[in-house]
Amino acid sequence: MTDLTETTYSVAGGYDIHIQEKGSGPAVIFIHGSGPGASGGSNFRENIEAFVDAGYRVILPDLIGYGASSKPEGIDYTLQLFTDTLYDALQQHGVDSAILVGNSLGGGIAIQMSLDHPEIARAFVFMAPGCIQEQASYFTMPGIAKMKSSFGSDEFNKEDQRRLICNLVHPDYAPKITDELVEERYAVAKTQPKDVLARMITPNLGPRLGELKQPILVLWGLNDEFCPESGARLFLEQCDDARCITFNKVGHWVQLERTAEFNHYAIDFLNEYR
Repeated sequence: MTDLTETTYSVAGGYDIHIQEKGSGPAVIFIHGSGPGASGGSNFRENIEAFVDAGYRVILPDLIGYGASSKPEGIDYTLQLFTDTLYDALQQHGVDSAILVGNSLGGGIAIQMSLDHPEIARAFVFMAPGCIQEQASYFTMPGIAKMKSSFGSDEFNKEDQRRLICNLVHPDYAPKITDELVEERYAVAKTQPKDVLARMITPNLGPRLGELKQPILVLWGLNDEFCPESGARLFLEQCDDARCITFNKVGHWVQLERTAEFNHYAIDFLNEYR
């Protein structure tokens, strides 16, 4: 993947938010999830070209605490912090309205941003979005238990990183995780403070989903061990215009585990709202 332009913006609090971009046309903002080593590029590497080829302007921010953005220590990583710093950077980047694509924590950020700034989102694509249940309920999920590691210490190594990535996907897909992806995320993880996970605080936005009036596409792996697939029903029950696709033998990363199908379904959906 080449030819991504890179820009860094100083936002409120004195933090820097890094944004990569490629393509032209309607803006599509890909908001990544959490976890050691996460970044916009590593979460959506296999999706960028398909959206660019379909005539979209792909925008890949790194959230605060991730990628090449600032990684402060000694603070709480709240959903509002993620949302406000990203929104500030997007405003400086000249994005007033876009399609928001959010995976896991990124889905929660997309929801919060739209609740705070209803004009920002033209439509949503969610992949196993977080922040739609109480935070404590996510800690009961089996995937969270498997994520225990030496992250944040000198003992954290590439094998730890590979195991953490493999935990995100269905066991059938795990052998396909590349050394390149492991290296890319490990390089980021080594720069991250433990606080980015240990002091993350997220609200339950589930009761507010009915406030989202934009068209919504939800994609979810039936075997997701981090965000229960049953969460898809919340969108179907509360939102005016929501549709859902569930994939069997898929974990938390639909956009990677079923790349071609994700690209096809998401682009077809977005083409309705160009």
